[in-house]
Amino acid sequence: MLFREPEMAALEALLFVAKNPLTLDLLEEILELDSAKISELLDELRRRYSSEACGLMLLELNGGFKLATKPEVARYIEILYKQPAQTLSNAALEVLSIIAYKQPVTRGEVDFIRGVQSDRALMTLVEKGLVKDVGRKEGPGRPILYGTTEHFLLHFGLSSLEDLPNLEAFALSEREVASSSELEEG
Repeated sequence: MLFREPEMAALEALLFVAKNPLTLDLLEEILELDSAKISELLDELRRRYSSEACGLMLLELNGGFKLATKPEVARYIEILYKQPAQTLSNAALEVLSIIAYKQPVTRGEVDFIRGVQSDRALMTLVEKGLVKDVGRKEGPGRPILYGTTEHFLLHFGLSSLEDLPNLEAFALSEREVASSSELEEG
């Protein structure tokens, strides 16, 4: 791998300074390497950062790549920036969950599922960059459709929406807990 050190250094630097995830096509263009060689370099970086002694990790987000800090070191970074951890209200978490699983979804559909208005929570999520306007629904009034952002994936440490927990498995485990507690009471 000695002959690849300059390419590895260039790749690492690009992933470090990039504001948004870099696609394989863009990396090919910039580094003037084919996708197989870039994939090898990315695999090598992934191996380097897999050590517990390393505070960085290689993230793959929607087909792009980016360097990020590992969640385990977040508290040190918070101290450095002296910013309290961003917390979301229960209402905002409910709205975010609905959008993540049902997207694209309108505010009216979110309100219907929750049984209450979601204007404020939705506005907070948009301000924090966790959800965005992804289009308009056909029909009366053409309401705005909302979906999650790459920032949402990054914030929750997900590579893609497929990494979200399976709701059916969660519902099944809740039913199992409820039936076992009924047995204990009876």
